[in-house]
Amino acid sequence: MPDTPSETAPVIVGDEPGSFPHGVLADRHPAIVRQVREAYPYDPGRRRALDALLVNCTEGVIEPLPADAHDRDRWAAWGMTEYAGRSWFDVPWLWAESYFYRRLLDAVGHFAPGAWQGIDPFRPAKLTELDAPETSEELAALDQLADRPADDQLRALLHGSLWGNRADLSFRLSTTGAGDGGDVRALVADDGDTLLSLLSGGDAATLCLVADNAGRELVPDLLLVAHLLAHGRIGRAVLHVKPHPYYVSDATTADVLDALRRLIAAGGAAQEYGRTLWAALTDGRVTVRAHPFSSAPLPYADMPADLRADFAAATVTVLKGDLNYRRLVGDRWWPPTTPFADVTAYFPGPVAALRTLKSDVITGLDEDTEAALVAGEGQRWRTSGTHALIQVRT
Repeated sequence: MPDTPSETAPVIVGDEPGSFPHGVLADRHPAIVRQVREAYPYDPGRRRALDALLVNCTEGVIEPLPADAHDRDRWAAWGMTEYAGRSWFDVPWLWAESYFYRRLLDAVGHFAPGAWQGIDPFRPAKLTELDAPETSEELAALDQLADRPADDQLRALLHGSLWGNRADLSFRLSTTGAGDGGDVRALVADDGDTLLSLLSGGDAATLCLVADNAGRELVPDLLLVAHLLAHGRIGRAVLHVKPHPYYVSDATTADVLDALRRLIAAGGAAQEYGRTLWAALTDGRVTVRAHPFSSAPLPYADMPADLRADFAAATVTVLKGDLNYRRLVGDRWWPPTTPFADVTAYFPGPVAALRTLKSDVITGLDEDTEAALVAGEGQRWRTSGTHALIQVRT
């Protein structure tokens, strides 16, 4: 691991065989192309385009967007002009991943006039997860919390949002006392109490929640927002989602609506939460936003002025998930003990990260925690998804 001062930590690229980023580019991206190819009965032209992308993303070089692409100028400003003609493995990993998904949407005709315009290539997988029996079990667990004090419910929902599709474990842990073991001990950093104190501002408080995945990971996020509203801990929430399909399962506005319908159809406590959200959307207490920069291949340090103003107006901005963490702190080989407050000092207001660790980047660990993780797991703890963090910079 590079031993580099934090201010010169190198950007992560995927050029090293055997590394996690290289595996994503060489193996995961081709697998995603194959999955998408079978998700719908695409016509021969779309199938040929997908086949061409599969070859290009592993053996070819980065090609510019077509001349008539609606966002060609935007992507040129985001680095397309600089990186065109280079190997996918030799440019910043965050950029290469993001551009892969943009080219995938081109291949399936997502933006082009025609029958496939606007169709989400990942929607079948998203709906399968949302309708899975495990989702029903997690929603039913809400009924077990109904008689618990509101603060216990809140902590359970916070950990449900943190762990995403392992929310059922978090519900049980939180109702028996967080800190007793299990998943709570898998937190490598825990500023949960600080975050909850920020989420107690009453009607004057605004939460910006930058969502991560759809399906079983978006549902707990919506439950958390609904609880905060219903119990008067915040007066307003702004939910930031992607403007188009991205990173397979990243949430769009359509995914928010699917999750909301799933809550209402579930009955019990889940239905009540769903109705709370429905009412809040109709009266403006909850707003859904899909800013173009939400799917940019750049860190949030480069955010445009209008998005900066949005975050600055919030009582706290919570960024969910691994990709948003990479964009928040910068997708670099930071020494793990680099202070989280230092790398997020640019952010316009209090900011929190809720993240399950699924990539190499990490900041804000104390030396003992890092040493224990390395001694027990080598470097696997960075990418295994078995550890998580709650970090806050006030």
